[in-house]
Formats: sequence, C-alpha cells, structure tokens
Amino acid sequence: CPGLRRRAEIPLARRHRQRGCHPRQGFCHTRLIMTPRNAFYAQSGGVTAVINATAGALIEAARAHPDQIGKVFAGRNGIIGALTEDLIDTSLEPAENIAALRHTPAGAFGSCRYKLKSLETHRAQYERLIEVFRAHDIGYFFYNGGGDSADTCLKVSQLSATLGYPIQAIHVPKTVDNDLPITDCCPGFGSVAKYVAISMREAGFDVASMAKTSTKVFVLEVMGRHAGWITAACGLAAEEAGQAPHILLFPEIPFDETAFLARVQESVERYGYCAIGVSEGLRNPQGALMAETGARDAFGHAQLGGIGPMIAGLIKGKLNYKYHWAVADYLQRAARHIASRTDVEQAVALGKAAVELALAGKNAVMPAIVRLSDAPYRWEIGVADLKDVANVEKMMPRHFITDDGFGITEACRAYLAPLIEGEDYPPYRRGLPDYVRLNNVAVARKCPDFQV
Repeated sequence: CPGLRRRAEIPLARRHRQRGCHPRQGFCHTRLIMTPRNAFYAQSGGVTAVINATAGALIEAARAHPDQIGKVFAGRNGIIGALTEDLIDTSLEPAENIAALRHTPAGAFGSCRYKLKSLETHRAQYERLIEVFRAHDIGYFFYNGGGDSADTCLKVSQLSATLGYPIQAIHVPKTVDNDLPITDCCPGFGSVAKYVAISMREAGFDVASMAKTSTKVFVLEVMGRHAGWITAACGLAAEEAGQAPHILLFPEIPFDETAFLARVQESVERYGYCAIGVSEGLRNPQGALMAETGARDAFGHAQLGGIGPMIAGLIKGKLNYKYHWAVADYLQRAARHIASRTDVEQAVALGKAAVELALAGKNAVMPAIVRLSDAPYRWEIGVADLKDVANVEKMMPRHFITDDGFGITEACRAYLAPLIEGEDYPPYRRGLPDYVRLNNVAVARKCPDFQV
C-alpha cells in the first residue's frame, strides 16, 4: 500500500482499512503520506574533546535524510533529558553551529552519569520513556557514551519487544578510557593520548633542565580506573633510553613499592631525574584501589583521586628527592586545541555510521572501528552487537607492558602511535580557540512531570 511503512503504528493501518484499502491485494483508494519519525540523541558519561564532533556528524547525517528521519531531539543531560522530557530541538540550530561542533570540546547538550535500572524492578522508568517517545514520535534512539551507556542503550533497544513500542537503539562509542570491547579504539582516547604524551615530553624537558639543583622527580596522574591505556600513552613521549617517562604505573600491574623505589633511585642516579606516569586506578598487591576516597559516583564506581601526590609523597619520604606532581584531570579530556586528527576523523565517521545503521533497520548495535593495518594505519567501520559490548571492559594486554611492569612494549607503541597522528586545530579568535555554544532551544513539554 503506497506510503504505508512497516514501522507505522496501528492507528495509521486502521485508517487505511477504514478507507477501504487492501494492502495485501496491492491497491489503495487513498495515498497516505507518512511523516518520518523523529530521533533522540544524547551524550553520556565523561565528555571528551571529540564527542561533539560525533554529535555534529550524526545530526548532519540525519538532516541529509529528511524523508526517513524527522527532527533530531537532543536529551539535555543525557538519558535524564528523556526521562524528564527536557528535550532540545536541534532543527532550530543553524547549520554553521552544527558544523562547528567538530572543533568544540565537551558535551554541547550536557551529559550525565545515570544508569537505567532493570525493567523488572523499575518498570516505571521504561514506561516513562515510552510516554515521552510516543508524545514526540521518537523512533530512533542514539546514545553516545561508554560501557554503562551501552548498557542503557541495550535496555532501550528491548522496549519494542518487552513493552510493545517500536524503537531502534544505536549506541555510539565514546570514552577516553579506551576500554570498550570489539572496537579497535574509542573516540576521545586518541586526543587524550596525544595530550598526555605531549605533556609528559614537555614536562620531561622542564625537569631535566632543573634537576641539577632543584626538582628530581615529576609525577603525572592520568585517568584510567581499571585500564591503563592513558598511562601507556604517556610512554609515547620517550623514543630513546633516558627520556621521560622513566616509569609507568598501570592498574593492571599490582604496585610493588620496593621495586618502584629502586627504579626511581636508579633513574635519578643515571639520568639526573625521574618522570613518572601513574594511573588513578593503581592497585596495591591485594588488589585494592590505592586512591579510593570511599565515595561513589552515580554509576556506582569508586570515586578516585590523589594517587599522584601519594606516589610523590612516598618518594619524598623514602628517598628525600625534591618533587613536583600534576593531575591531568579534566585538562586531558578537554584539550581540543591539540586533538588527534585520527581521533576527530573516527568520531565523525562513527556519528555518520550510527545514522546509516538506523536507516538500515538495525537495532541494539554499535558502529565500531576495525583496524586493517598499523603502518600505514588503515581502518574501516564495522558493527558490534550491544550484548557483546555492554558492561564489558577491555584491559591492556599483558604483552603491551614490559616484563618489569614499568613501561610499554614495541607492540603497544605500534598500536598507540597511529591514534595520536595528525593535527586538527580549531579556529582561533583573539589568541584563543573559537568554540561554539549552541542555542539549545527546548521542545515544548507534552507529558506530566516525572521525578528521576
């Protein structure tokens, strides 16, 4: 029956029958023009230097198919925006603003750390999602985030089967921790890796020039709760023996105080100084997080902080070397001004691929990076099932870490090096990056209030 799509809701099919149409017999008395269903997009978890590049590419790709996707509504502050019906109408944003998202860091629509509970125990949450989706005719759900976000997206993808609402849910990968499975790397990681490698190299030059009469030890604390990918990236700064960093401390390797202090002393005596990269998720020999504060975030993860000064204090107390320490913290994930071009290009490609998967009728999947070769670096877009992604963490392979546990191997360097290649500088104005701030016009609410 012309115009009657498979995804049409029952009232539309009933309207055809009332008009005497017989789709199975191949004719229709009245042509029914369908309005394309709208899409929901949201950002989740810690933001990155390139998550907005993904958002911009996804919105542009959706705009290129007005006959299949209506408006793209962004959730203000992630999935919370869907639950509270706090939606942003991206169709009101000028094309130049959407394009400028490519070079703007952080989350243009706001993010959140919020994980949907199980359908069995929190059915009201899912009924609320359907209420909001139905009110705004949302048929596509794009969730841009890490492992916990993949779990949320997987649960939303099941709404069609469990609660009878037609929805296609596509997870779009993002995480500076680089710990999503299946995908070769995660958008956001390449730029963080570039930032910490550059920072370590520059700090190494600084400390080396002052070591004779001043600072002997520099400690850089980087992100990485369970996986040491960012710590490993610090190692890219050293291309010859003696260059910073001299020691890397990974979450995958239990901290050995005696061996560590001996290596620090050896580095100072041999090179005049010692530069150290340490993951926030460093663990003691018993497997406990050394910098756990006792607090928990909204995802239920232990709140970490302070391993950098802890390691520096240990060195001072045991070896009495003068030290400095720094915590890269938000600086590493917001540094769009020196983002990796590879990272930006992959972020854009995944945003476009998410729309293509939705238009192809896919559900409960994630576009993924597939590495074809290291040198030259070649990659393509593949597809992963969300059931294989949600709540799974990809750790550093042991063969990426040297036998002594304090450095990276050539295999690790071959994996990491292409991910920081190339520059993709933002435009500058008056000496500063010229980032865009969206208008983020709210969509009129149609549903009752809902408390999260």
